[in-house]
Amino acid sequence: MSAFNQTGNAPTNATQAKDRLYSQLSSSLSRMARAIGQTADLCEQLQGDLHAMRTFAGLDAAKLMTVAAKLNPEEEDTSLAQEESTAES
Repeated sequence: MSAFNQTGNAPTNATQAKDRLYSQLSSSLSRMARAIGQTADLCEQLQGDLHAMRTFAGLDAAKLMTVAAKLNPEEEDTSLAQEESTAES
């Protein structure tokens, strides 16, 4: 079966529909490739942000422990004194 109508030089409706669908598929694949590239870039940026958040959380926790130790020195001294008296007994 020929892709041309009776005149022999014009494509049939089926051929035109097929070409249109291939064109739509090509456009869709191009958009998808672009979206995948953007997603990869965003994932890389997210990875850097998560690393920065881990670093910040570690520093923040260290600051919190330092402040807590300075605000509550008597608790540490009391527990050390109790441990020393228990060890001497």
